[in-house]
Formats: sequence, structure tokens, C-alpha cells
Amino acid sequence: MANIKTIKQLSAQTITLENFQPYGQVIFPSKDGKLFDAEDAQLVLDKGIPRFYIMQLQGRGNKFHNITRHAKCTQCLGSLAGKDWLMAVCPPNNNIDEPALENIAAFRIPGNCFIKLNVGTWHAGPYFEHEQVDFYNLELSNTNEVDHFTHSFLKSHQLEFEIV
Repeated sequence: MANIKTIKQLSAQTITLENFQPYGQVIFPSKDGKLFDAEDAQLVLDKGIPRFYIMQLQGRGNKFHNITRHAKCTQCLGSLAGKDWLMAVCPPNNNIDEPALENIAAFRIPGNCFIKLNVGTWHAGPYFEHEQVDFYNLELSNTNEVDHFTHSFLKSHQLEFEIV
């Protein structure tokens, strides 16, 4: 008998400093000259060479079945041109290679801020309804080669998520 895929809908919350705290930080604009404090991105990029680049994504939609984490660094993502976008996240769970299904949340992120994912935060995205979005991305230069752990809910639970 063939495995039948289930689609689970995740309601996207509008991101705030408070509701995103278990996963990382939301960084909004601040006045030039403001001194560094806890509201600034608390980065962990000391295990390699930082890489700051612009990635161009097209036609991402709002469905996923893979979720990824990075155990050695934080990651910052933000859209260019003020475009809103979606991200699914799950808190880090130490050395367990499967995210806690019941703790997955989705967020709608406006184009006037960026997110910093804590070390080990599971994430799927960015997703969006636009035809194309450019994102700036700050991580380590070899993150996608040596620090990229992916879990497939399709394989483990015959499950796909749809962010609504």
C-alpha cells in the first residue's frame, strides 16, 4: 500500500520581538549612532569565515516538507525592496536530529526588518507569494557544506506543510 501524504496547514503569525524569541531575534531599524545593545543581532560567527551575500529566489510558494538547522552559527535573513515573506521555524533541540513537530510555527515577516536565527533553530524558507525576491543572507562561508542538517517530514511522517 502506498504512503499517503498529509498536508498540515500552519497559520502565519505576524512576527514580533516577543513571539519570535524562542527562535531568534527580529531586528527593526534603529537610529544611526545608537550604541550596541541586546536589541542588536547577537551573532555567532566565530567558527569560520562569515559570508554576507544576496540570494535571488523565484517562485517559492508556501509549501515545504524539509526543515534545516545550522549547529555552528547564527543566520540572518532579510528581504530587499520591502517585500514581505514567510518562514517556518522550530526551536533548537540540542543533539536530536528531528524537530519537535508540535513546536513548529510560521511567521509573516515584513520587508522592514530582518531575522536572526539562533544557533540550531530549525527553519524552512524563505517562502513568498511574489514572483521573485532578493534576500540578504549572513552565515558562514561553508554553512551549506558542513553545517546543514535537514529533516524530511515527508520521509518521517508522510507530511507536508502549507503556510497560510
